[in-house]
Amino acid sequence: MKKRLAAGIDEVGRGPLAGPVVACAIVILPKPGLRILKPGLGKTGKFKDSKKLSQKQREKYYRLFLKHPNIQWGIGRVAERTIDRINIYQATKLAMERAVHNLSKKVLPGFLYIDGTMKIKTAIPQKAIVRGDETIQLCTMASIIAKVTRDRLMIHYHKKYPRYGFNLHKGYGTKLHIEMLKRYGVCLVHRKSFSPINSFTASS
Repeated sequence: MKKRLAAGIDEVGRGPLAGPVVACAIVILPKPGLRILKPGLGKTGKFKDSKKLSQKQREKYYRLFLKHPNIQWGIGRVAERTIDRINIYQATKLAMERAVHNLSKKVLPGFLYIDGTMKIKTAIPQKAIVRGDETIQLCTMASIIAKVTRDRLMIHYHKKYPRYGFNLHKGYGTKLHIEMLKRYGVCLVHRKSFSPINSFTASS
């Protein structure tokens, strides 16, 4: 029986007070000569979940994955307004579904490993695995790509809304972020349905 090509899926950005939720679906193509090694990075089997890596380490892995001919991925993104409209749980599933859809434009996986407990709408067989980003290499890789993608977007938002410090906290509810919210109110990329965001008056 021919082995099905598996994809790993993970997301970042469920908890922040601002910015989108971003998911990644990734596959490693079974081509001859696959070798993902780089000095100072180690083997893919030793990858750590993106939360346990420094920004510099995540960027190194991202560039490695980007250049590797055997690696393909799709990104799914759901913006703040949609999160407010359908809630973060549904938005997270939607981001994963979009990631799979975008991956399928390049290569169609035959099975999905999803970090966490969610099941998504797709005809592709799937399995949700708690802490999959720590035990499934593909999910770990997906977590790194999703994290780098979202962080870069939040740095872009910082250029548009510099007073909030999005380049530092990436939208999470840090002390600095809360202080800036108290001082300036919310901006267009804040999630208006999230507490404590809904206690502040919207600003232009």
